Amino acid sequence: MADPQFDSSDLGPTVESGEPVTKTELRTSFHSQLDDLRDRIASLAALVTENIPRATEILLSQDLEGAEYVIRADDEMDSRALLLEEECYEVLALQSPVASDLRRVVAALRIIADVERSADLAVNICKAARRIYGQRLDPRLRGIIQKMGDQAQQLFKEATEAYLNDDAIRAAALADMDGYLDLLQREFVQAIFQSHSESTIDLQVAVQLAVVARFYERIGDHAVNIGERVRYVVTGWVPEKDGAARYAERQAASDLE
Repeated sequence: MADPQFDSSDLGPTVESGEPVTKTELRTSFHSQLDDLRDRIASLAALVTENIPRATEILLSQDLEGAEYVIRADDEMDSRALLLEEECYEVLALQSPVASDLRRVVAALRIIADVERSADLAVNICKAARRIYGQRLDPRLRGIIQKMGDQAQQLFKEATEAYLNDDAIRAAALADMDGYLDLLQREFVQAIFQSHSESTIDLQVAVQLAVVARFYERIGDHAVNIGERVRYVVTGWVPEKDGAARYAERQAASDLE
């Protein structure tokens, strides 16, 4: 569906100077508002990208002061995410966007949620670092933690860049990158079992580390979600339709039995 076209001769509200404002000018102003909204969401996502390696270093170095800083800073992340959500709702209520503009606002709402949740996951890694404070981790565990942190950071960075540049091709590549993070998570869990069987870590530490691996894996999932929303904005592709289509096929096959 094409975006509605406006006749530049149509007059809208007037500015303070008394000069009439055309609908074309109003539309340009609206697009500028959407661009600004996108930029601020991307800025928030960039902070999450920075927090991922910070949380990894805190975990590996057992930096209690650094953990406290990241945990306290999450209140600001939550506040900024809430303000962005409220602006999206305001746009929907006052501007009544259609077609590609509507897709952009709907996607923005979902991306904000993915960014905020990813920030929470980085905080959770710091909280886990406090819970295992004083416990020694063997080199193999430390090495895989570093790899998971690096890959999660790269995923989120690519997702943010794809969103900022409306890059559907870059966004589509995120699922494959996430596959490597999933592989690292499974490798890490196996290493945890091995370390516990060798009595180098106790059960409680093993449980905490397994949860940490899940935090990294979920950050990757949220990055993939952002990529899917970018593809939705650019092409109109809805990821949920694939699952719905598979379900419909199974239902049709079942009806034939």
